Amino acid sequence: MIWLRPERTGRGPKPAHSRASIAAAAIAIADAEGLDAVSMRRVAAALGAGTMSLYNYVPKKEHLLDLMLDAVADEYDYDDLAPAGDCRADLLRLGHAQLALMRRHPWLPALLIARPGIGPNALRYTDHFLAVTEPSGLDGGTRMEAMALFNGFVCQYAQYERTGAAGAKWQAELVGYLTRAAMSGEYPHLSAAFATAGPPADPDTAFDRSLHRVITAALTPVERG
Repeated sequence: MIWLRPERTGRGPKPAHSRASIAAAAIAIADAEGLDAVSMRRVAAALGAGTMSLYNYVPKKEHLLDLMLDAVADEYDYDDLAPAGDCRADLLRLGHAQLALMRRHPWLPALLIARPGIGPNALRYTDHFLAVTEPSGLDGGTRMEAMALFNGFVCQYAQYERTGAAGAKWQAELVGYLTRAAMSGEYPHLSAAFATAGPPADPDTAFDRSLHRVITAALTPVERG
């Protein structure tokens, strides 16, 4: 785990690079070309360094991914997101801030789902979420579960939004397929749902409505078995 390793070890000249500069270079590549384009070789080239020399700072690629996750987690403006005492309103603002972060970094949702961030900035986010939900009266364990539900929804929404934007043709085919299925008479409940659904909402409205539902579920106490 890179967070247990000191950034500098021993004496000697000041290093040419830092974890922050390495993470920034990797993020720039991922933002422009996707996460698959990020490699130790590409990052080293962007920094004007030798590939092997980069391993002196980041021993393996998994550590590089951890640095990237933590660097983008530092983009939250906690002054703007300061708790106002209304859990639902505060979580709505946090959810929109998280979605905006994922729209800026389209590679982020899939990576977070596979590799949750645990660095200092990620822990600051966790601490903020716990502060926001403290007025709910829920115990700490329940609020951690609520955070997992909340984060998971935003990640999945951002990932689906990205897939939809990249596959407009597939989306159109999906709508056509489901419409035909609903009209076939074989799926009466699906047909009834389509009949009363109304026109599709714009992405931000759909996200806001869904996030309201997730927050309601997350803040509802459940008896522990």
